[in-house]
Amino acid sequence: MSCSCCHHENEKACRGALRGKADPGASEKPEVDEDEVDEGEDDDDEDPATLKRRIIAAAVLLVAAVVIQRVTDLPLWAQLLVFLPSYVVAGGSVIAEAVESFAGGHPFDEDFLMSIATVGALLIGFVPGGEPQFAEAVFVMLFFQVGELFEGIAEGNSRRSIKELLDIRPDAANVERNGEAVAVDPSTVQVGEVILVRPGEKIPLDGTVVDGTSSLDTRAITGESVPRSVSPGEDAFSGCVNLSGVLRLRVTKAFGESTASKIIDLVKNAGSNKSRSEKFIKRFARVYTPIVVLLAIAVAVVPPLASGDFAGSFATWLLRALTFLVVSCPCALVLSVPLTFFGGIGGASKRGILVKGSNYLEALAKAQTVVFDKTGTLTKGVFKVTTVHPSVLGEERLLHLAAHVEHNSTHPIAAALRDAYPSDDDGCVVTDVTEEAGRGVLASVNGHRVAVGNDRLMEEVGATWEACHTLAGTIVHVAVDGKYAGHIHISDEVKDDSREAIASIRAEGVRHCVMLTGDRRDAAAGVARDLGIDEFHAELLPAGKVEQVERLLSERQGDATLAFVGDGINDAPVLARADVGIAMGAMGSDAAIEAADVVLMDDKPSKIAVAIRIARRTARIARQNIAFAIAVKVAILCLAAVGLAPMWLAIFGDVGVMVLCVLNATQTLR
Repeated sequence: MSCSCCHHENEKACRGALRGKADPGASEKPEVDEDEVDEGEDDDDEDPATLKRRIIAAAVLLVAAVVIQRVTDLPLWAQLLVFLPSYVVAGGSVIAEAVESFAGGHPFDEDFLMSIATVGALLIGFVPGGEPQFAEAVFVMLFFQVGELFEGIAEGNSRRSIKELLDIRPDAANVERNGEAVAVDPSTVQVGEVILVRPGEKIPLDGTVVDGTSSLDTRAITGESVPRSVSPGEDAFSGCVNLSGVLRLRVTKAFGESTASKIIDLVKNAGSNKSRSEKFIKRFARVYTPIVVLLAIAVAVVPPLASGDFAGSFATWLLRALTFLVVSCPCALVLSVPLTFFGGIGGASKRGILVKGSNYLEALAKAQTVVFDKTGTLTKGVFKVTTVHPSVLGEERLLHLAAHVEHNSTHPIAAALRDAYPSDDDGCVVTDVTEEAGRGVLASVNGHRVAVGNDRLMEEVGATWEACHTLAGTIVHVAVDGKYAGHIHISDEVKDDSREAIASIRAEGVRHCVMLTGDRRDAAAGVARDLGIDEFHAELLPAGKVEQVERLLSERQGDATLAFVGDGINDAPVLARADVGIAMGAMGSDAAIEAADVVLMDDKPSKIAVAIRIARRTARIARQNIAFAIAVKVAILCLAAVGLAPMWLAIFGDVGVMVLCVLNATQTLR
């Protein structure tokens, strides 16, 4: 359970500090024990089944004690002895924890508050003018343990959800050595070795398919349910499940650098970056709990002294002070708010959205401006011939000449031309190839001088070129022996879900969508117009993108934030400068994972809206819990101070509010 008022993040950390261990709540990034994630419990904590049995036993003993009290006329001390077994069963562990915390110098936690409140309720009947509160004392402890049970179940569900996500890395890899497949620990496999992955097995390490074709279940990595087909020459990533054929993969990354390992490290360490809400609750609990203890003492002592009849009224005010202590526990806040963000991060991870900390989730919830890179983010980043406009030659002949001239060029446009006309074994002789930087390529094809490039190259060879303004993209002009032969339109295709992504982002309340690109202005204008982007800036170097983001940041209003979406490699400076950097298409990209605050494990822009929706829902639930818990507690504290809050209402103000807040927090996992 959470430690409500000391500087430790949770009870496990608190116990560790008492034993001289390091504090995971310190500023230094914690080392996360995988066993802790898997088990989700401290060795001293009871599992829900054991706690449930103890609650049932305490309840049976309590009912028996109440019956004995009603049917007999026992003296007060004997009644105390009758109720003690049920109290010890229900509250023995709480008192033990309170003693341990007190001995460690951190007394003001919920165990301490419950202990002094219930012990006081047991003894108040022996104070002159006091009435026995034996059953009420046991009830407080019993319902406190019921709250503990709900807390344990909620945390267990959350941790199991995270554990299922993290269970993507197999314990063995079948590596080919000396002509046979040997099962070894994946951490011992070297880059360059070949591993065998059979149907139904998880891929243990990132690699390139050497032999075989299959379909891969990528849900653990991308959150997508549609299988992905792979064939020789394509990449396959660790954590994916091989569904059909046998695959042979050549390992491209060591075990610790594999995609599955990166995801596990990201999710396990996400808790080291706390949100503003979590930090507020932590500071609030440190100040709040000692104050309410002092106020409870004041409630018990000051009014009787002021009345002049201390002995006659002390019991009444002591009971009010004890009620005050019961309701004062802030465990609903210190548990539910971190659990809310923990669930939000886990829920996002299930959908292939990795958030590096709850602070980034909280910042994303306030996003009002989303800035996109173009190539590889909103578009596929692969150039393709879309139309051919010949002037004196046929379409096939025009493509034929352009592809031959660009045969040896490494430019992406050259690759698009070669893909459009892949046949190069047609007897053509290409000689005297000259590449003009920033203009195009010149070559002799079967004795004819062919120029392929932009308008400046056409002017250089004396060809009168024709402008094309109907389509966005890159125009490649072709001239033969100084005469204009036509032009070819090449464009970077917009991703299938980019339009849906922009519409969905607007539906989530984002006011301003901006596109920044290093591409030519006319190509950028076409994409921006097609997708409904509010503002775009083209022909930008990385420094120019940073300048534009700086300008947009300066125009923010209130606590609104700016998110930048890029490929995580070329856009690293902008990703770092934005309030939230989101890396697209990051499956297997180390640079993207390192540079961004949020990593989308596929290249679908529509996941951005999903991330914003999850972030806003998480922040909304955290605010609901904070407002509800504080409002209810303040109201009951005020009633308790004037004697209008019975013990059952105090129990609701503590345990009931905690259970409701925890149940509300678990919604973030769905």
